[in-house]
Amino acid sequence: MSFLEPVGAPAPKIRRILVTGGAGFIGSAVCRLLVAKRYRVVCVDKLTYAGNMASLASVMARPNFRFVGADIGDAAAMFRLMRDERIEGVMHLAAETHVDRSIDSPAAFVETNVLGTVRLLDAALEHWRSLSDAKRAAFRFHHISTDEVFGDLPFDSGVFSETTPYAPSSPYSASKAASDHFVRAWHETYDLPVVLSNCSNNYGPHHFPEKLIPLVILNALEGKDLPIYGKGANIRDWLHVEDHAEALERVLTRGRSGETYLIGGRQERTNLQVVEAICDLLDTRVGGRKHRDLIRFVQDRPGHDRRYAIDPSKIEQELGWQPSETFETGLAKTVDWYLANRDWWEPIRTGAYQGERLGVL
Repeated sequence: MSFLEPVGAPAPKIRRILVTGGAGFIGSAVCRLLVAKRYRVVCVDKLTYAGNMASLASVMARPNFRFVGADIGDAAAMFRLMRDERIEGVMHLAAETHVDRSIDSPAAFVETNVLGTVRLLDAALEHWRSLSDAKRAAFRFHHISTDEVFGDLPFDSGVFSETTPYAPSSPYSASKAASDHFVRAWHETYDLPVVLSNCSNNYGPHHFPEKLIPLVILNALEGKDLPIYGKGANIRDWLHVEDHAEALERVLTRGRSGETYLIGGRQERTNLQVVEAICDLLDTRVGGRKHRDLIRFVQDRPGHDRRYAIDPSKIEQELGWQPSETFETGLAKTVDWYLANRDWWEPIRTGAYQGERLGVL
């Protein structure tokens, strides 16, 4: 990770952090990073389908890490945990995230992403009010969101910025947009010190196998079809999860209260380019076939956004963050991780996912 010299005030004294959704893909990367940097990390996760304790195996025995199996919707339990652990910052990543699942079961996304966030905000507000003046000033509630709240962009122009109006297209993005608004409302109404971030598509180790990149890797290894929505022309900006975790630490510890920071990799690719790049990497690593021959085009899904692209200038200039991985270097590392960590993904790779639609985001 490379950093520029950050602008603005010194980092607040935040060393005791509650991470929600910490057994998930991004959450576990955040936990591993923070533990390595010697923060006190309290990880909360209710271990739904995408939560995986194996993703936390490297930190479970560390003295500065604690795992708590709990639901963010239990405001009383969350308050007690914050009080007992003397929490100084919250990183809220717990969320239902899969677009196709939101189309099939939108109510679950409202329950977790909207109501769960509101209940967690209530707990954080009660805890924050109990702190000393100095601790209240340093405290941050960091809400981690997605660029999908902005809708989509034309294929050939425009980028999302912190001032882009919201225009969600799916039940998932609508639920995240609503949660963003509630976080801002708790700041404006109750003065809770909050920071928000919206990220582009993440990829990397420990990514749940129904998502595009790991699903393509594993299907290709097994010689299965690689279905792509439409003609694969939809464009996403890709961000390696470990770069994202570094950015999130910066936002929590140096971000200005009430501000939003967009986090992107400046690495736009069409979905077809992503799949073809994975196929080409596998050709060099496992051989035996031309993996591009497995590509199949299928009917597009409802409300499929054309293009996401982020302007990360604010976080680069204000907080001194830049990604260290290009898409090519990050994708190569990701493919190699899945090839070397069959024991992580094989227990997840069951028949339940063989018939699912490709999770192109």
